[in-house]
Amino acid sequence: MIFGIGTDIIEVERIQKVMEKDIGFRDKIFTGHEVEYCESKRHKFQHYAARFSAKESFLKAIGTGWRFGIRFADIEVTHDSLGKPEINVYGKAKEWCEKELISKIHVSLSHLKDLATAVVVVETNDEGRGTRDETTSGPVGAGSKPAH
Repeated sequence: MIFGIGTDIIEVERIQKVMEKDIGFRDKIFTGHEVEYCESKRHKFQHYAARFSAKESFLKAIGTGWRFGIRFADIEVTHDSLGKPEINVYGKAKEWCEKELISKIHVSLSHLKDLATAVVVVETNDEGRGTRDETTSGPVGAGSKPAH
């Protein structure tokens, strides 16, 4: 059952400017794996912007915004062996997903020279889930914490 859908679009230049101005931004927003991946790319700011957009989209899909202590670095965009993007959650984001019985997170990324966008769809296995409550469940995501 679909729990929520989120989408976001951002100007690549906006991410580039803030990253060139404030090195702490990169470390606050992106995990070590994301930095390693983006830095290996020719047009690295397009890849950073797409990941930033995916994190925003995820927060829109779960409907929380910045509540509950969720940080950008708790949301990590990786790829499977075929290159398909995936989202892994850690920390407060993982706790929230477990509490809300989130079973699957789908993500699609796209970027051009000037723009990056993402769409996130979040699913739950709980068919009776109409409102959010205090129920907890098993794990979501890939691990206990991201690499820094």
